[in-house]
Amino acid sequence: MYSYREQESRMIFAASCVESAAIHFGCSSTEMYERMAAVDLINGYILKHYQVLHSESREYVTEDVINCLLAWEARKAQKK
Repeated sequence: MYSYREQESRMIFAASCVESAAIHFGCSSTEMYERMAAVDLINGYILKHYQVLHSESREYVTEDVINCLLAWEARKAQKK
């Protein structure tokens, strides 16, 4: 599927997305990871769209991930 190097790059990118969002919300990376995992944001959005996202600026990616997280959390809350 992906080479070791490509997989490593994808994981580093995902971790940086988690960390950037955590800084934005003023929470720990662990808390942010749990929020993202609860709506499958890491696999379902960040890694799925890695090829497009990783070429964008850090600011853009952070804003995009935050907006996506909030939308996916709201959608999940509506389904309950």
